[in-house]
Amino acid sequence: MEAALTQPQTVRIDVISDVVCPWCFLGQKRLDRAIALADGIEVDVRWRPYQLDPTIPAEGLERKAYMLAKFGSADRLKQAHDTLVGSGQAEGIPFAFDAITVAPNTLDAHRVIRWAGSAGPEIQNRLARRLFELYFQEGRNVGDPTELIAAARDAGMDAAVVETLLPTDADRDAVTEEIATASRMGVRGVPCFILENKYAVMGAQDPQTLADAIRQVAAEKG
Repeated sequence: MEAALTQPQTVRIDVISDVVCPWCFLGQKRLDRAIALADGIEVDVRWRPYQLDPTIPAEGLERKAYMLAKFGSADRLKQAHDTLVGSGQAEGIPFAFDAITVAPNTLDAHRVIRWAGSAGPEIQNRLARRLFELYFQEGRNVGDPTELIAAARDAGMDAAVVETLLPTDADRDAVTEEIATASRMGVRGVPCFILENKYAVMGAQDPQTLADAIRQVAAEKG
């Protein structure tokens, strides 16, 4: 009697992140590499909202002044950017911090990411990646509805629906509640990778660490 073919395990990963978090962009790249390392395991990635600073007004703030106030000095800010540029080079990310002029409020970006999830995980993944690229590589304002609509179109969404919903309050409360839930779970920084709603991996860990976590969870499911 032939042995039944074993089906590959599927591991769900919810990535809690903010589109203006450079470590989240690094985390996305490292997760891609981890998934490739965890050969034979299907991974279902979903993106969940977080706001590093929900107090930023809807129109955004001038980024240089905002970041200087946050870091306290130009030297400390430069050190932080230099560290990220080095890490980015290793992951194929050409960080262009000098091109970024606006520190945006990211609530609307998270609303569009939420809608992308309804269109399917692959579309949501494409949108998350596109928003990281727009902000960190092209210096675009990801709080601007025009940019968000264009990004949605690039990701394969129905841009007309996004254009209709953005000016409304659709899903504002739902996104805000998701962020509050993450805080209640103890998430104080991002990225945070939640595997199968059970295990949390905090920070932009190296691909091998993430791959090991994926394998462990898949083995437990099996």
